[in-house]
Amino acid sequence: MPQVDNGPANRSSEDVASSGQRSADAAATGADADAPDERMTFADLGLSDLLLRAISEKGYTHPTPIQEQAIPIVLQGRDVLGSAQTGTGKTASFTLPMMEILSGSRARARMPRSLILEPTRELALQVAENFVLYGKYLKLNHALLIGGESLADQKEVLMRGVDVLIATPGRLIDMFERGGLLLSDTRILVIDEADRMLDMGFIPDVERIVAMLPATRQTLFFSATMAKEIRRLADAFLQNPKEITTSAPATVATTITAGLVVVAEEDKRRALRELIGSEEVQNALIFSNRKRDVDILYKSLQRHGFSVGALHGDLPQSARFATLEKFRAGDIRLLVCSDVAARGIDIGGLSHVFNFDVPHHAEDYVHRIGRTGRAGREGRAFTIATPDEHDAVAAIEKLTGAPIPRIAIAGFEPLEWSEDGGDRRRRGGRGKPKGKGGAGAAPKSRAPAPSAAPDEPAIAAAEPAPKPKAEGRATGRSSGEGRAAGEGRAAGEGRGSTQRRDRGRERPEAPRAQPTAEASRRAQPDRENGPAVIGFGDDIPAFMLIRRRSAGVASIDAPGFVAGPDLSSDAEDDEDNR
Repeated sequence: MPQVDNGPANRSSEDVASSGQRSADAAATGADADAPDERMTFADLGLSDLLLRAISEKGYTHPTPIQEQAIPIVLQGRDVLGSAQTGTGKTASFTLPMMEILSGSRARARMPRSLILEPTRELALQVAENFVLYGKYLKLNHALLIGGESLADQKEVLMRGVDVLIATPGRLIDMFERGGLLLSDTRILVIDEADRMLDMGFIPDVERIVAMLPATRQTLFFSATMAKEIRRLADAFLQNPKEITTSAPATVATTITAGLVVVAEEDKRRALRELIGSEEVQNALIFSNRKRDVDILYKSLQRHGFSVGALHGDLPQSARFATLEKFRAGDIRLLVCSDVAARGIDIGGLSHVFNFDVPHHAEDYVHRIGRTGRAGREGRAFTIATPDEHDAVAAIEKLTGAPIPRIAIAGFEPLEWSEDGGDRRRRGGRGKPKGKGGAGAAPKSRAPAPSAAPDEPAIAAAEPAPKPKAEGRATGRSSGEGRAAGEGRAAGEGRGSTQRRDRGRERPEAPRAQPTAEASRRAQPDRENGPAVIGFGDDIPAFMLIRRRSAGVASIDAPGFVAGPDLSSDAEDDEDNR
């Protein structure tokens, strides 16, 4: 077992490797190395000969701890709540007994007999590969219901009858609403990577899907971590489950040798290139937190001559699938990716994982480095941090229960953590202040308030300045002097502002000017302009004061009817003049 090293921070990556290798060799050559192997085999788990034949052809003899505990319980028909770290063979722990149970009967059209829910397309493909490998001697068929594929083709496969349906929640609900799927005959439900579904916001969809299923079913619930919310969901979905935990929550596999280097932000890409050059990298995943940074890092490594590809959620499904196939085939040595690939890639013999960015969530660290060191193989994982990311690293070490050994890279001086504790990234994001325009940004400027009278400066300063156009129109009419519009607006601006400022306050009555003819006409609107407009007071908009061209609108028999001017002759004259 590799020992956790809490030694000096200036150890090299080679020292970490040799320490892990020596520990592994010591474990392999211990005192009980010559003792007979009494571990359980797959033949002891109650699987059929056809399944055992397929397992043997893959070179497997002994089940992993999660397989050893889960397979017999699933075969008994009980619900299972499983918690196991990434890379422990969890997928086979439910696919193998499912195939054993389903091998006795056949499915009907549009009615799958079992359902496996996965959070991502990549994970669904990985589970489908397990059914292909281990079920090749069984007369079982499976279907994938995932995005990026033809919905019509998937519906056609369902019409032929499906024993195992592997789906993502969104596409499953879409197919159900289109009438292409019935879940009334589903007897086995598997919810895989439940914590990842929680992170991606799929839990409401999962709850809706579970409500469509029969109440009498067998439910297998698996999660790499067991948070309180995950526990609540398990209590709602499972009935008297057998809880299986093969390791402490969020622990790192003992086959992984980890290391941490702290460099300046501007040196991260160069430090990554030095790490890749100093390690014997067969193939590696390089994780970045942002999709934009994935593209930047991909182009940087490509310019420096590395065989590299990029993978993140904004790429089309076809491009993601093609990139993964190239990486699996060895055509690409390095794959820069976001966390969309953290739980969807199962590459046999992946030698390295590099965290170019410290993950925002500590759980993601476990899932990232869990891509290497699988199936008992040795793996190496290195994280590049900056001095202000101490809190993020401390959260990871608290979750895993072990410190990440510090290493040194040739040509880089080891840096210490900054004094601010690393909260700057979380508070402002890339150094920007909070809020629109930043916390230090000046507030939006307003129009200067008009100067107040000497005896009321506080009120004048508190009132916002009115809009000049509306002010001019209103005061131009309220002046009541019958002047030209421009002169009235210029003369009335100051008075209009003062009227608004003093509204609601008692003021001594000023002597009123004698009303002009225009003001008298406006004061008696019923005489010529019709009834007054409710809600405008004296400041009636000009367009509402336009005289009607005809007053003969009412019925001729109505009392008080006044015939309007006859416009027919004017219309005839206009027609003749055209």
